[in-house]
Amino acid sequence: MKDVICIQGTQGINNLKNVTLDIPKHQLIVVTGPSGSGKSTLAMDILQRECQRQYVESSGISAESIAKPNVDSITGLAPSISIGQHVTNRNPRSTVGTITDMYTYLRTVYEKKGVRTCKFCGESISPSPVEVAGESMKCPACSQPYMPLTKADFSFNTPSGACSTCSGLGTIVDIQVEAVFNKEKTIREGAVTFWYESLTDYQANIIEAAGKHYGLDMSGPLHSFSPIQWELLKHGVESEAFACHFPHIEPPKTVGKGKFKGVLTAMWQKYKERDGQSSEAAYFTTQSCPDCRGDRLKFESRSVTVEGRTLPSLARCSLEELNDWLLAVHAKSRMEGDMILLVVLEELLGKIKRVILVGLGYLSLDRQMITLSGGEAQRLRLASILGSGLTGVLYVLDEPTTGLHPKDTDGLIEVMKELRDMGNTVLMIEHDTRVMQQADHIIDIGPGAGRFGGEIVGQGTLKQLMEQSSSVTGRIVRAQSRIQSKCRQGNGDVISIHEATLHNLKQVSVSFPLGSLISVSGASGSGKSTLVFDLLANASDGGGRVEGCREVIGLNKVNSVITVDQSPISRMQRSSVATYTDLYTLLRKVFASLPAAKARGLNEKFFSFNSPGGRCEQCEGLGIVEVDMHFLPHLRVQCPTCHGKRFIPEVLAVTYDDYTIADILELSIEESLSLFKDHKKMAKLLKLLCDVGIGYLQWGQSVTTLSGGEGQRLKLARELSAPANGHTLYLLDEPSSGLHPLDVHKLYVLLDKLVDAGNTVILVEHNTDLIAGSDWVIDMGPGGGNSGGQVVAVGTPKQIVSSKASCTGTYLSI
Repeated sequence: MKDVICIQGTQGINNLKNVTLDIPKHQLIVVTGPSGSGKSTLAMDILQRECQRQYVESSGISAESIAKPNVDSITGLAPSISIGQHVTNRNPRSTVGTITDMYTYLRTVYEKKGVRTCKFCGESISPSPVEVAGESMKCPACSQPYMPLTKADFSFNTPSGACSTCSGLGTIVDIQVEAVFNKEKTIREGAVTFWYESLTDYQANIIEAAGKHYGLDMSGPLHSFSPIQWELLKHGVESEAFACHFPHIEPPKTVGKGKFKGVLTAMWQKYKERDGQSSEAAYFTTQSCPDCRGDRLKFESRSVTVEGRTLPSLARCSLEELNDWLLAVHAKSRMEGDMILLVVLEELLGKIKRVILVGLGYLSLDRQMITLSGGEAQRLRLASILGSGLTGVLYVLDEPTTGLHPKDTDGLIEVMKELRDMGNTVLMIEHDTRVMQQADHIIDIGPGAGRFGGEIVGQGTLKQLMEQSSSVTGRIVRAQSRIQSKCRQGNGDVISIHEATLHNLKQVSVSFPLGSLISVSGASGSGKSTLVFDLLANASDGGGRVEGCREVIGLNKVNSVITVDQSPISRMQRSSVATYTDLYTLLRKVFASLPAAKARGLNEKFFSFNSPGGRCEQCEGLGIVEVDMHFLPHLRVQCPTCHGKRFIPEVLAVTYDDYTIADILELSIEESLSLFKDHKKMAKLLKLLCDVGIGYLQWGQSVTTLSGGEGQRLKLARELSAPANGHTLYLLDEPSSGLHPLDVHKLYVLLDKLVDAGNTVILVEHNTDLIAGSDWVIDMGPGGGNSGGQVVAVGTPKQIVSSKASCTGTYLSI
C-alpha cells in the first residue's frame, strides 16, 4: 500500500502550473499560500473531486458525468470527506442538538429518568422500571391512569412531542398585513405596496376579472372595500371563506377569467417554497410561540424534570454548562448502579467534550444551524466525525480555524491530531501559523495569486519552509514582520454603550474613540458580535435606541454607519462577483458599443447571461447543468451545448482585445486590471477589489461559492466604491477571515487609509496582527457563553499585552 498520494502533471486546472506532488498519508498536512494561489484548486478541485469520481465509479455507477481532473495521473487516493465552510442546511428544525445527535441522547435521559406531575392530583410521578410504551400506568398517589412518555414525546420534530401551536418551531410567523396594503389607494394606484408597476397592472386585470365574475367592483380604494372584497383580495377565489358567500358560482378556471390566488395566499406560498427567502420576507414577522414560549415541546413533555431541570431549559444552556450538569447526573447514576443510563450519559458527555475541544462550548443545543457561521458549522461537523471511528479516510478541511480565538486553537489541533492518529490523513487549507507549527507537512503554493501563483514554492515542516528561499510563507514567518500600531488618539469624540445586557452581556458599559482603528477581541462566544452588531449597528438604525442596553450615545457624531458582516450576499447562483459590484453592467456597455456588436444588432441585453436573448438556453446562461446522482448529491457539470461559455455563438463572435465576454468572465480581477486600464470607472473598481485582497476571484464566480470572509471583502469593496459621505463608521466582522499573512498586511493598509481619511473602523477580530496594529482594543471575556459577556481589558495593544485579565494579550507580538 502506498504511503503517499502522488499527483503528476496538473494541466491547465485553474491557475495551477504543471505541478507534480507527493502528499504523505496518515499525517497532518497544511496547504497554505497567498489568497488565490491555487490551494482550493489542489485540495478541492483535484483531490476531493477525483476521490468522489473514483468512489462513484467503484460503486458500479457511471462516473462519465464527473469530469476527471486534467492531470497525468493521481495514485494512492483514499475515500475522502470534505468539510467546507458553507452552511447548506437551511432547515429551521435543524439545531446543534439534532445535527450532532446530542439532543437525541438527552431525550433518552428524560425518557428513563424524567419526573412528571400527575394532572389529577398534582403529585410527582417518578419513573418506574416497569413502564412499557403504549401501556397505561397508574399514579401511585391517586391511582388515576397515565401513559408513559417515550423518547418521541421529547422531540419537537414529531407530532407526539411538538407543541401543537407552533408545530415544534418555538416561533410563529405572521404577515404584517397593514404594511402590505395602502388603504388610501386603489389596486391600480399601487395599493399592494410591494408590487412593481408592470406586476400591478397584470394583477389588477386578474382581480377586476374576478370581481366581474362574482359581481363585485374591485376598482375603488381599499378603505371602501367590504369584508367580502377584502377576502377576495387577501385569500383569492378558491379560499373557503370567500367561496362560502357564493355557493352556487363556480370559481374561474383561468387567470384571464379571474382565477386570482390572493395576495396573502401567494405570499405564504412563496415564503414556504423558498424557505423564508422570498422577496416579500420583510413583510413577515417572527415571534415567540404564545403557548410554549419557545420551548417547542407540548405541555406534558416540557414539564418533565430530571434533577430539577426541564429539557428545554437544558437545551438553552451552553454546552459547557450542560457538561457540568451531566457530570453530576453521571455521578449519581453511578452510585445508583444504573448501568443503562450510564452508557447513554458517557456517550453524550463524549460528544460534548469533542465540541468543546473545537472551541464551541458556548453553543447551546437549541441553537439553529442556520444561525452558525461557516467556521462554526465546519468545526461542529469535525467534532461529530471524530466520534465516528472511521479510519483510512482523507479529510479535506477548508480553514478550520476561521472565527476561532487563538486560545481555542490548541483544542482544534488536538482534535485533528486525534483524527490522524486513528489512521486518517488530515489535509487542511490554513493560514494560521500556530497550526502550521503543529503540522507534520506543509505544502506552500505561490508565489502570488491568480496567474502569478499556481506553483509549489515550498514543502516540509514550518522550520524547513523558513530555510527555503522560494517559500512565501517561510519568508514571512522568518522575517517576523509585524503590523505596528499608530496609537492614534482619535478626534476627541466617542460613541458609548451603557449598561448592555443583551444575550450574555453583563451590564457592559464601553466607549469607542472615533477617528480610530478599533479591534473588539476576545474568546469565541464572549459577546463581541452582540456588542458591535446587535447593539451598535442596530442602534444606528433606530436613532440610538435599541433593546438590550440603557442607551447608546454619540452616533450623531458620524454621518453614516456601514455594517459589513459575513452573512451570505445571495443564495442565487446567478449572482456573481461582476454582477454584484456592477462591473458587469459596465462590461456589457463596453461590448454593446463595439462595431462587431452593432453590426449584428446586439445591444446590452444580449450580453447578459441572466436574461434570454444572447445566453445559452440549455443551461440558461450558467455554463453548467445539474446531473441527478441518485443517492449522492446532485453533481454540476459543464453544459454540453455551450461548453461552459454561457452564450450563443453570435455573442461569442464579438471580442474586446481578442477576449470574448465569456473569456473575461473566466479572468481573475487582477488579470483584467491591465485590460481595462483605459476605462476609468472599471479600473478604479478593479483596483479596489485587489486592495481588499480578492483580486484572485474570477469575474463570473458565483457569490454562493465565496467564503464568509471573501463575501465580506466583496461587500466592503462595493461600499468603498460609493461616493464619500463625511465621517463614516465602518463595522466589520473578521475581515481577515481566510487571508494569508501577506494579504492581511494589504488589508491593514486599506483600513489604515480609511481612518487617515477621517473615518472610524471597528473590527470584530481574532487575527493577532490586525489587533496589534489597531489604535484601541476592547477585549471581551473571560470565556464564551455565560462565562463571557464582560469587558476584561481596554486600551492600546501594549496595554492589552500588559493586562493580566486579557486572554488576547498573551498572543500579541508587539
